[in-house]
This record gives sequence, C-alpha cells and structure tokens, in this order.
Amino acid sequence: MPTYDYRCAKCGKFEVVQKITDEPLKTCPTCGNNVERLISRNIGIIFKGSGWYCTDNRKTPAPSDSSDSSDSSSSSLESKKVS
Repeated sequence: MPTYDYRCAKCGKFEVVQKITDEPLKTCPTCGNNVERLISRNIGIIFKGSGWYCTDNRKTPAPSDSSDSSDSSSSSLESKKVS
C-alpha cells in the first residue's frame, strides 16, 4: 500500500499508509483540523531480481550453427579490406 503525505496547519506534516482506492483524509487524526494531501517528490521503487537490463533490454546474438559461418564472415571481411 502506498504512503501518502499530508499537512495539518496545527500539527505539521505526517504520513499515512492507505489503499489507492481509499478517499483522502479530510481531518487530522491527531487534532481534528483540516488537512491537505501533498504530492510526494520521491518514489520508493525497488527493482528486485537478477538484472532488469540484462534480461529485458539486451539484444541476443544470432546463434551460429558451426565454425563455418564464422569463417565465411571473416573471409567476407577480408575481401572488403582488399577492395
């Protein structure tokens, strides 16, 4: 559940853990004055797992069938160098 920041004129800033579907607080739980919900600047995102970049964004090299394909590619490179 997300943590929302509120500001009370009397008590100051405080945080409340609420469901996203819950209505915002209208009164301070401590003193009962009106409160204002603040927009947070920081977001607590934690990426867990074994490498987001390596598993999702990396281009995998084309599988080679045998060493003949590498020989043909190197010979085509050599012919380009000579030309």
